Amino acid sequence: MGRIDPAEQAEIIATAQALADAARAATLMHFRAPGLTADTKEAERFDPVTVADRLSEERMRAILAERRPQDGILGEEYGAKPGTSGLTWVLDPIDGTRSYLCGTPTWGVLIAVGDETGPLYGVIDQPYIGERFEGGFGRAAVNGPMGRAALRARPARPLSQAILMTTFPEVGTADEGAAFRRVAGQAKLVRYGTDCYAYALIAAGQIDLVIEAGLQAYDVQAPIAVIEAAGGIVTDWEGRPAHDGGRILAAANREIHAEALALLRG
Repeated sequence: MGRIDPAEQAEIIATAQALADAARAATLMHFRAPGLTADTKEAERFDPVTVADRLSEERMRAILAERRPQDGILGEEYGAKPGTSGLTWVLDPIDGTRSYLCGTPTWGVLIAVGDETGPLYGVIDQPYIGERFEGGFGRAAVNGPMGRAALRARPARPLSQAILMTTFPEVGTADEGAAFRRVAGQAKLVRYGTDCYAYALIAAGQIDLVIEAGLQAYDVQAPIAVIEAAGGIVTDWEGRPAHDGGRILAAANREIHAEALALLRG
């Protein structure tokens, strides 16, 4: 689609903030609540979904139906709704439902809006901490307990000095896990289990790399927008656009991205 003018950019940003506010209220309503349970989406493994996941997405969709009915929607819990504007909102109402169930504050709400080329603007919101990371349309900032600050990814340094994060220790298949370990074996520090919060930490200049596999579009589009706005880079393991998900390599800069990509390729 064509260039989005400043007035519509402002409306999109305001809508995204309204979605994040609504999702924040919906998720905090149930976070650390006694007796919170989860259904599983898959018979073979525990892939949880809670009442909070569904409520969060329902409330965001209601706002979009009122404010942006011409836009499409792709959400984790309720699927795709076509639009006519060329723009699609990509929603993950709780990224990290396992963390949510455990009571750890590393889950988040992911909101992105984009076209066929990928995300144009995104939000990573951590409701319990009260941190909101945004990127796109000339904005790259975090609002949180310490106020508002610009986002800027870390400058280049060798992989031997880098911090690498991922969510699951096994990463994906056996071959994907082996590829990850080629990178992890050369990093200074490797940490696990932070879901979407790890991507926010790249944008904030705290870490250097996130490597994951088996992701969906709703898992990655908001992180892509935020990281790229902060000067980082996100691709798949072949260096191609990653907004449809799959194997993800997110990096603070092109130099360390290239070093990690070479190892992933073996």
